[in-house]
Amino acid sequence: MIVTVTGGARSGKSGFAEKWCMKHADSGLYIATAQAFDEEMTRRIELHRAQREDSGFRWFTVEEPLQVADVLCEVQRGEGPVTENAAEAEARTGTGGGSQARFHTGTKSKPETILRTEVVTKPELHPEQWPTVVLVDCLTLWLSNVMLAADVAGDGMVTEREVQLEVDTLVAAVEAYPGTLVMVTNEVGSGIVPEYPLGRKYRDWAGILNRRMAAISDQVFLVTAGIAIELKSREYKL
Repeated sequence: MIVTVTGGARSGKSGFAEKWCMKHADSGLYIATAQAFDEEMTRRIELHRAQREDSGFRWFTVEEPLQVADVLCEVQRGEGPVTENAAEAEARTGTGGGSQARFHTGTKSKPETILRTEVVTKPELHPEQWPTVVLVDCLTLWLSNVMLAADVAGDGMVTEREVQLEVDTLVAAVEAYPGTLVMVTNEVGSGIVPEYPLGRKYRDWAGILNRRMAAISDQVFLVTAGIAIELKSREYKL
């Protein structure tokens, strides 16, 4: 099942998405796309981490600003989070630094955050150990990361082909994901026209990305002032 949750800044969309996951699952993999470029973003990231820790829900967090499609594919291949830590896996399997996984959950009572650049011993995986829902928060931050990474010259001249390839790859990974997947995104095209070319490209691609994700979603929620409305069931079809 694919669910898209969209809304404006501070609309309550992330909180709603997390509560949706808590209602429909007993554990979740949280793919966080934010990067701490400045103090404000650092505080936002820390706030979200604290909220997850206080929720009482078992979250496994992977911080991945760019390769979200890769994370989804890794989970499908059985290379995702498991419920053992590296030391326990080594003791049980005797691998002692054998096969490797990109991220790990550990066994702490509170959610643990893992950077995918960390490498730990990989124990034998069983499907029942995987989190039962995946939450991506958020798509528009992922998009901005992709576009800034492509803008190596810093002149805003990001090619349509570069962005199209990344969007196509992510959409394909989402559509192929066999489990329950919830994605948070932002509605950014309802305000003023951005002053700079890169900002206008970002606004346009955010709209395109949201439309494509909504098209393959089973449910689409719009959150405004903390109130969520399901749109897909109300769609007027021509």
